Amino acid sequence: MSLSPSEPPLLSRVADAVHWMNRYVERAENVARFVDVNLHLTLDAPTDHGTSPWASLVATTGDHALFTEKYGAPTRENVMEFLTFDRSYPNSIASCLRAARENARSVREVISSEMWKQLNEMYLSVKEASRDPVAAFASPGELYDRIKHDCHAFVGVTYLTMTHNEAWHFGRLGRLLERADKTSRIVDVKAFLLLSQRSAPAGAIDEIQWAALLKSASALEMYRKRHGRIVPERVVEFLLFEYKFPRSVRYCVTKAERSLHAITGMSLDELALPAETLVAALRTELEHGDASAVLGEGGAELHAWIDGLQSKLNAVGQAIYEEFLAPRPVSTRAESQLPPASRAASQSQSVAMPMAQSQSQRQSQG
Repeated sequence: MSLSPSEPPLLSRVADAVHWMNRYVERAENVARFVDVNLHLTLDAPTDHGTSPWASLVATTGDHALFTEKYGAPTRENVMEFLTFDRSYPNSIASCLRAARENARSVREVISSEMWKQLNEMYLSVKEASRDPVAAFASPGELYDRIKHDCHAFVGVTYLTMTHNEAWHFGRLGRLLERADKTSRIVDVKAFLLLSQRSAPAGAIDEIQWAALLKSASALEMYRKRHGRIVPERVVEFLLFEYKFPRSVRYCVTKAERSLHAITGMSLDELALPAETLVAALRTELEHGDASAVLGEGGAELHAWIDGLQSKLNAVGQAIYEEFLAPRPVSTRAESQLPPASRAASQSQSVAMPMAQSQSQRQSQG
């Protein structure tokens, strides 16, 4: 698939804003889903079973040090406040929607009015709820259901009302890379804890915990349709390597690769740019992934494997930034007439401006 060569070159500013607008909305939806699953888990599982689900939820974000510094103990109220309304925490739902809205505001000429309306309304809804957290957390299920629904609606409105051009593909690229990262994180923390703590054959409590892991990726129903009984190895395989489930890491990387090639105008067999080479290598690795090899003996290999996976996802994101999103000098008229693939290759030789630092900071937040 390639985009029309008659389209004008897309400014890196616009591509970056659309990319991160989608990435932040995806991040907000993921956080809402994780918290909602934890709420139900605390009702279904005994509180003295292993690690506190609220502590493991903070661990999933990778920001436990910041949380401990600000809040101390990982209680239900503290974790929900931190992840939902804390505007000083850049990965809270409120902060993500604010950042997504600001990116959308800067590219109103590119996105549809329906997209702006949907994003603006869900931002204002969360902002209003944050004025009285006690009231909002009195019915937390309703709050998180609304956030998830609004984020899903934004993805649907984007798909249906925005031209599927370079800008759209940059947006999908951001959403899929964010989704792959969050799925890998939840598998890393939850599955590792479950496997390391299990000393006997899985019982009812273990099944509840593994079901919660699947719910954290909105995967429980589809997993049961595919595999039926919950088996730890199959759960890990489904979330990492299932090629048809839209939240599995393999699916996200495969579709991200297609959007990347749609942007460059190159076929999937052509690897002209570093980002294309990196994402193709990662997609190939996931295609040949083996859950039993990833888990090792008692899950011992899982953390190291996912650590490597996240490093590769970050490398793909950094390569995309350097080749497409970093601010550059205004292109010459001759360069602007090049087809997308040639233009991208030419621009990839330019020196990235200082905004590269903000990109690395964003990745550390992911």
